Amino acid sequence: MDARNLTVAYIGGGSRAWAWTFMTDLALEPDLGGDIRLYDIDAQAAKNNEIIGNGVSARKEATGKWRYTAVPTLQAALDGADVVIISILPGTFREMRSDVHLPERLGIYQAVGDTAGPGGIIRALRTIPIFTGFAGAIRQYAPDAWVINYTNPMSLCVRALYQAFPGVKAFGCCHEVFGTQSLLAAAAGRALGVKGIRRSDIHVNVLGLNHFTWFDRASYQNHDLMKIYADFADEFYETGYEDTGENKPDQCFTFNNRMKFDLFRRYGWIAAAGDRHLAEFMPGDTYLRDPETVEHWGFHLTSVDWREQNLTRLLARSEALAAGREEVKLTPSGEEGILLIKALCGLGRVVSNVNLPNTALQIANLPPETVVETNAVFSFDDVRPVAAGPLKDDIAALIAPHAENQADTLQAALQPSRETVYRAFARDPLAGTASNADLRKLADDMIANTTAYLPDTWKA
Repeated sequence: MDARNLTVAYIGGGSRAWAWTFMTDLALEPDLGGDIRLYDIDAQAAKNNEIIGNGVSARKEATGKWRYTAVPTLQAALDGADVVIISILPGTFREMRSDVHLPERLGIYQAVGDTAGPGGIIRALRTIPIFTGFAGAIRQYAPDAWVINYTNPMSLCVRALYQAFPGVKAFGCCHEVFGTQSLLAAAAGRALGVKGIRRSDIHVNVLGLNHFTWFDRASYQNHDLMKIYADFADEFYETGYEDTGENKPDQCFTFNNRMKFDLFRRYGWIAAAGDRHLAEFMPGDTYLRDPETVEHWGFHLTSVDWREQNLTRLLARSEALAAGREEVKLTPSGEEGILLIKALCGLGRVVSNVNLPNTALQIANLPPETVVETNAVFSFDDVRPVAAGPLKDDIAALIAPHAENQADTLQAALQPSRETVYRAFARDPLAGTASNADLRKLADDMIANTTAYLPDTWKA
């Protein structure tokens, strides 16, 4: 790949917010340039981003120069692409409302509802066929491209790509681990009296599933951070510790890490994702028993009402940016996607956490077909997962039902099979004491609410 003349296919190129972040990072990278083809089922949104992206690239302070073009078809986006970015919303907020809130009738609360739990399973049913289609198109039009997925449910999106096109060069990127590295940087700075420790200065061994990752090792220079973190977790166990550093998200997404500290006390490893994601992988009576329990642990339930209100704000901002009434701020996001593309172009070597099939047994005690999250080494036209070692027994027991549900949900989407969905609902730890009959009825109702995005075979 020619780093200064790349062709990037952006599927979901009408994205609001994340697309602008991507544009910003590209504009601030002088070693990369080329063409970005924006494809989206919302053609006007892609056209707005064409205008916004070209406006960003034209600015004097933009050292990375790109040409943005909205294209009408997936083929037009993919044909001969070097890199494919996938960042889509599978369905609408109507479907998401069912995913997130319908399980509440059984006392099943979900903080996010896009990865685990009933919401994650149903979201995957409508997402997997879409990604199977993407895989077929990539095989036909861009078989040698590097494919970077940002869509949730991350693990199943990546697994669907490999299921449909075993030769695909795909991986999934997620920034959740970065927040825990920043937390460790804060802990190290306090304990060692060192100012300005950056997230990138913290070296960690990552192992787990996306949104349920763990560190069994962490260091800063010659300092083992596991003991430092233990003292830090004890100090802030009751009050929580909320980092107010760069890119602090909206209040809806904030958390004070109390749940993370509690998990460390229970298991001795550092849980390495945002608390609201971690909570969904644990038994339902632990951190998501009810809204009062959620408040006690210092995180938030992200309602679909809030997401709809936020979309209204983003639509207004998209129009303002496209019309030139507002301007994208050119500040680095802290995401690593651009660094990974640079490394794949031969401009350096990077170690970062990514989602890949466990075919190298990077997590020794999980099945090879499971998509896992570990570190990987990125270099010229190559991604090599790092052997992270086995999960300790008690954490392996927590992950096991989710690894099984990853396989069952893929199977259910491809066949399709209601019985397999019922089995996954019953196995999920959030189901708690709900009866099988109630869970089957819940699954049927949630499937009915998303049939517009399912193959016709589900409608029988």
